[in-house]
Amino acid sequence: MGFFKGEVGPSNDGREPIPAEEDAVMEKVAKKVVQWRMAVPAILFIESVKPLNYIGAQTMIFFEPIVQTIFNFSDYEVFRAALERRENMENLLQKIEKYDADMYDREKALKKFLKAEKKNWKWYQRFFGIAKPKIEYPDEFKQPLFEDKKDDSKEN
Repeated sequence: MGFFKGEVGPSNDGREPIPAEEDAVMEKVAKKVVQWRMAVPAILFIESVKPLNYIGAQTMIFFEPIVQTIFNFSDYEVFRAALERRENMENLLQKIEKYDADMYDREKALKKFLKAEKKNWKWYQRFFGIAKPKIEYPDEFKQPLFEDKKDDSKEN
């Protein structure tokens, strides 16, 4: 029994769950941020402007005509609507952190694999870089970490 009555964890306060299309847009944004290796600056920026998320969404409405004339973003309006909800900011942060951890684990495994491979090289290959052997990477490193899923129905 705690000091306060009721639930200790975060409450839903009667809010509906995050819509699927907003969640999909947040996934795309999080994957792009991690692919560009901007996870730490993005997390710092989002954490610092989290209280201003609604103002940022309204600013996106102001700049929408300019952005839509220069770029053709199909998810711009969904992303703007998602930023209006405070729980989506935390959702975006969690997705960025999750994908960043996955990329870190993959890079760590790749470095470990390359270190083990270099132990089999001759001394002049290791120290001088002369006649390096071709490295055959395992299948887990050949596949991209984030695959872009394209709908075939949109192309037809």
